[in-house]
Amino acid sequence: MTAAPAARSPRRYDPDRKSRIIDAAIGVIADNGVTGTTSRRIASAADVPLGSITYHFDSLEDLLEQAFRRHAEQMSPRYEAHFENVTDLAGFADAVTDLIHDGADADQRDWAVAYELYLAALRDPALRGVTEAWMRRSRSVLERFVDPVTARALDALNEGLVMHLILSTATFDRADTRAIVGRFLGVPG
Repeated sequence: MTAAPAARSPRRYDPDRKSRIIDAAIGVIADNGVTGTTSRRIASAADVPLGSITYHFDSLEDLLEQAFRRHAEQMSPRYEAHFENVTDLAGFADAVTDLIHDGADADQRDWAVAYELYLAALRDPALRGVTEAWMRRSRSVLERFVDPVTARALDALNEGLVMHLILSTATFDRADTRAIVGRFLGVPG
């Protein structure tokens, strides 16, 4: 009598696995930074076998790039929404001020990932494409109201003021921020 073949364990149908891994990577980056992000941590956070990482991604760097790209794609519409109802330059200055103080409706984890991207892009030229695309998208919103050179400067002012606001232990007065933005744009407060 021959033994019956061992039953194969059924494959788990998981069409969203790759996407879930990318989202988990964003969370791991927020919690641990790029240097503390490992394939094991991501697999654990995504509740997938470790082999799923190597199946879906060429390398950890590939996964990080896709995670950073997704993060930028998620942040951009929130940024754009701040300017939807702007009709004049004073309203534009108010919207920029709101953006700085409300952080594009981002929380500390969102900003942690954004700043991790900036730092990683300093060392990894492949990530510069992600940051450049994100900055270009942000500037295109600003260019609806100001010329491209002013948009670039305003984007840098915005980034710098947000960083100061997030990293400082002091409080920032919204009126002071509006005065800074107004002076930059030549719009009275």
